[in-house]
Amino acid sequence: MMEYFHRQVQLWGEETQRSLQSKRIAIIGSGGLGSSLAFALGASGIGTIHMVDFDTVSLHNIHRQIAFKTDDVGRFKAVIAAELIQARCPYVKAYAHTCDFDTFAAKEIGVDLIIDATDNLPTRAKISDYAAQTAVPWIYGSVEAFNGQVCFFEKASFTELFKVTNRTPSGIAAPIVMHIASLQANLALRYLAGLHVKRDYLYYLFFSEEGELMTQKFSLAS
Repeated sequence: MMEYFHRQVQLWGEETQRSLQSKRIAIIGSGGLGSSLAFALGASGIGTIHMVDFDTVSLHNIHRQIAFKTDDVGRFKAVIAAELIQARCPYVKAYAHTCDFDTFAAKEIGVDLIIDATDNLPTRAKISDYAAQTAVPWIYGSVEAFNGQVCFFEKASFTELFKVTNRTPSGIAAPIVMHIASLQANLALRYLAGLHVKRDYLYYLFFSEEGELMTQKFSLAS
């Protein structure tokens, strides 16, 4: 196993790498962010990954959902993402849940971390409430156009800080999806490996009119 994770072992040692085998995470959503997270975290050595998504692959979404091919149209996203994880790493168990978040939450599956890979505010509000009830931290991520947001939520309340509506995001560029998923994955991996993570701190990334990548940071702590 250590040969497979050689470069990570160089980063933090065999003990930390072995500790990841006992960690369990749930990725809510298996589309743009979720399929990128499946790549980023699926071969990291996290012991158990639950992929949650009731939707199937659509042709018009594949450009930003890197886990899928045109042949996958009509198949469940969560199933494909779980298959991808298992195919790439024999040391990780991936489970597909072809249901919405409420149904998954009702299963009362214990996890160490929840990662938001959804595309709507109401579901994120439900994740926030569930995380507060179960004392499980979660990582928020959102994308629109060339912009994105990331936050590791521990004590701050998403529902108190954000206006929850059914607004549908506008167009999205594929690279920003992968970029935000990468930041989420880095936060997740650092947390699970026992490294320091800035909690309840929102990062907003966007391109200026001149094309410069900008990052703004906001403390969400009360």
